[in-house]
Amino acid sequence: MSPTTDAMGREHDVRPWGEYLVLDDSAADHKVKRITVTSGKRLSYQSHAKRAEHWFVVSGTAIVTLNDTEHEVLPGSAIDIPLGTKHRVENRGTEPLVFIEVQYGTYFGEDDIVRFEDDYGRTGS
Repeated sequence: MSPTTDAMGREHDVRPWGEYLVLDDSAADHKVKRITVTSGKRLSYQSHAKRAEHWFVVSGTAIVTLNDTEHEVLPGSAIDIPLGTKHRVENRGTEPLVFIEVQYGTYFGEDDIVRFEDDYGRTGS
């Protein structure tokens, strides 16, 4: 399934782990998304060559893996993912995990993802 747009014309996509909504992509140096991770799901273990990320947890508890080290990130807290860092977020809770992702760098396309592990068969893409 490819991204669609919501009633306000913003990019929205449903993924095997949950969904994302692009809140702002009008600037050349950053992009902002709201990401929702379904209970018991996790994103691929991945890295990016052209962007770093900052995640602010709104609700739920995020288990964030950075270069093989786990960090618990609670609502109201944030974590930075430096350029090139292997990372993943997981929702081990019973409620949806919602966080705001600010990407900053030189390119924000979904093809700037190297997947090392993936629960949905997308490794190597």
